[in-house]
Amino acid sequence: MDTSLISPQTVELISRLTGQSLRKEDINPPVLFLAGLVTVLLGVIHADGTVGAEEIQRLRTTFTELIPANNNLRPLVMPMVKSVREQQVYKKLTALLALTGCFSEEEKLLLISFGYQMSAADGTIDKREKEYLTIIANRLGIDARFLTVLEASFSNQAISDTAALAEVHSLLAPARFQSIDSLFVRAASHIIEHLPAKPKQQSNPKQSVSSYQELKKFHEYQQQLLDAVCDKGKLYLSLRDGSDRNVLSPNLPEEVTKISRKLESQRFRVAVVGEFSKGKSTLLNALLGEEIQPVRDIPCSGTVTVLTYGLQQRVICKYTDGREEEISPEQYKDKASISEEAALGSFGDEIVNSEIKEIIFEHPNLELCTNGVEIIDTPGLNEQAERTLVTEQVLKTTDAVIFLTHAQNLLTEKERELLLYLKQKLNPERDDEAARNIFILVNFADLLRREGSRKQARERVETFVKKQNLIVGENRIHLISAQSALEAILDGTENEYVKSFQDFTKSMEQFLTVERGAIALNQSAAGIKQIINTGCDELSQYREMLEGKLTVSEGDKAKIFEQIAEVSGRDVKIKLLANELREESVEEAIESWNEWVEGLGERLMAKSHRWTSEHGHIMSQDKLTKDYAEQFVRDITEEIDDWGNQKVQSILKQNMGVLDSQIGEDIYAIRQEFQQFDQQLSTSLVAQFNNLATTSSLGGIGSSGSGIASSIGEIEDGGFFGGLGIGAAVGAALLFFTGLGFIGVVLGGLAAGAGGGLGWSFLDGDAVKAQIKEKVCELGFEKFGESAESIFEKVQQRIIAVFDDRADANSDAMSKAISLWENLLEQQEKRDSQNQAECESQKVWLADKRRELEQVQNQIQTILNQSAR
Repeated sequence: MDTSLISPQTVELISRLTGQSLRKEDINPPVLFLAGLVTVLLGVIHADGTVGAEEIQRLRTTFTELIPANNNLRPLVMPMVKSVREQQVYKKLTALLALTGCFSEEEKLLLISFGYQMSAADGTIDKREKEYLTIIANRLGIDARFLTVLEASFSNQAISDTAALAEVHSLLAPARFQSIDSLFVRAASHIIEHLPAKPKQQSNPKQSVSSYQELKKFHEYQQQLLDAVCDKGKLYLSLRDGSDRNVLSPNLPEEVTKISRKLESQRFRVAVVGEFSKGKSTLLNALLGEEIQPVRDIPCSGTVTVLTYGLQQRVICKYTDGREEEISPEQYKDKASISEEAALGSFGDEIVNSEIKEIIFEHPNLELCTNGVEIIDTPGLNEQAERTLVTEQVLKTTDAVIFLTHAQNLLTEKERELLLYLKQKLNPERDDEAARNIFILVNFADLLRREGSRKQARERVETFVKKQNLIVGENRIHLISAQSALEAILDGTENEYVKSFQDFTKSMEQFLTVERGAIALNQSAAGIKQIINTGCDELSQYREMLEGKLTVSEGDKAKIFEQIAEVSGRDVKIKLLANELREESVEEAIESWNEWVEGLGERLMAKSHRWTSEHGHIMSQDKLTKDYAEQFVRDITEEIDDWGNQKVQSILKQNMGVLDSQIGEDIYAIRQEFQQFDQQLSTSLVAQFNNLATTSSLGGIGSSGSGIASSIGEIEDGGFFGGLGIGAAVGAALLFFTGLGFIGVVLGGLAAGAGGGLGWSFLDGDAVKAQIKEKVCELGFEKFGESAESIFEKVQQRIIAVFDDRADANSDAMSKAISLWENLLEQQEKRDSQNQAECESQKVWLADKRRELEQVQNQIQTILNQSAR
């Protein structure tokens, strides 16, 4: 519904029907549809000159079923019925055309469907009622074939035109109306229930949406690399043998195990993101070729669900307190969804189960998952504050994001903001560069029935993407119909939507394997090569000892023991310094926090002047208040982020600079000592240390995620609060804002202040909005104050983690330095205990061992060469 087409005549007519002085912005789609529905239903009732008891009952039942008792529309029903009847609006075709001027094809069909249901209320469709409906339908441009389907459906007659029936089903599919309002979803569901079942096409065996050949190949190369380094692989066994013989450092097999575990856990992680009612769950089912995700006619993704490969089908529910339990598929659908009542209300208290961290759905036969891809169904980014914050955490380890928008409500203002936000979250270090890992899907493309409309939709998305420098890369924008594609996949049939869907999956597959996977594969291979190089250096070092070219004297041994003690001492000093700087940072952050909180209320009130809403203060007070509450949460979250990323970041930068400077000096001193030994004894300790340090976490604090993204350059967050759960703490503190209780408090207080008896239309709109904003700020800041202490605890935990992680990384490097010293001593001790024959035998063993390592090196290079073809 395009409300921009609402005319002055429509505004004047709605004002007369409601008895209120309205402006264009006060009129929303549900009000327009209600006015049109009342007009059509009364027109049918009066068309034959009599008003039957069945018709009156049908009228009451219709409004009772469509409009919940607590809905804003309920008080408008009787005034509208009275006005339409008294003014005989149903006889004025121009009035009905004014009411439906901004209706889409399917909205007009939905409206006329209720007319046919009313006409059949007394058991038969009267000729005069049918004529009335035909005249209206012709002026509205409704296909006559659809009228035949409706008449037959409500008269319990057979329908010969199954193609028309299928088209009516498609046009009235509740999913088409999700982006408008829950009233339309209920109305469409109601009509669909009274239609004969949708005719099924002649089907073939279920087809796969894609063969995923490129993913299969990549998965094979990844598995080959894993086979080479796993605990039973040649590399690990060779290095372990050398370590057991006191020739190779024990760190080497340990490092191989780390890489092996990382390779084993790596999956491509693809997140489906968007506002509610864009078809996320249906898209996932189409990707997987199975109806795995619960899909209803209302928004239902209530928690993060990870769809992944498993040897058997099972569902694991992970809770925030660390508990895990296996649940049944039936329980899964309950836990992964929100209740219909909460979803239809859009802001009910029971929207999210905050105890659930995520749900893991394992399945052995989902082809996409079998080939190393995890699909993440995220809570909608506009559904509720805490679920939005849950989705933010998912993005940290995501390789690609599929962003859904609705073809008939394309790139709303909120969606544009979300896309820019996604670009920043997915590429925090490169804000000025376009993202490569975002795919925009324009869903419900089947609603765009003209080729020109589809072209305009694509151009509109492309224009926004180009203007905002949002995305770079080929084939990142696709027009699809997830529902039509899924139906065809399950029926084993072909249609244009399956083809367009396959075009999308191919482009995503190309991105994952070439632009993500190849990089990660090469990085893992580079780490393995460094380990092999260190092993070869240590083998060469021992050979030099066996040949008498390298001898560690007693004096050298004494120096080495001194160095081991010194390195241990350096490690202890760094830990003490980290603790001291950590405490200083926490104290400085407390002082900064108190200063920040002091002026927070005034800053939030000033920001409230910029809050906007498409909803008016007369017809949509609850939605208007909810919009303001969401913007309050957004503003206070931004305030906290700004404080963290500026003030706390500054504190950390200064104190971490001190710590890193000392670590740098220590590492430099260790390298200098290694270099002296290298020059004196012709060893390669510096090279060995550099190789081992490169494979460690010394260079930075790595991500704990298992996505391929987390292994590419160890992607770091762009700010202090990235991945901390600080935002989640704010969301939890302000959860009250999303409930009916909060909205009732605000509106109830304002109504009482206005005298209670006067309608909202008698109050100045701007004044009412200003009062609502003030009340939202007042209650919101009060609620924030109750949880401020717990929020700062999150900040403190993050500060502690930053210093502890850096100290641990330093300890890892110190441990490897000690290991190299110890290995040199052990090699010399082993040499001293051997006779000439044993030395010769050891030389043969060394040659075999070196050959084994070189074979693995060549094997890895072959894998890389094959994957690059």
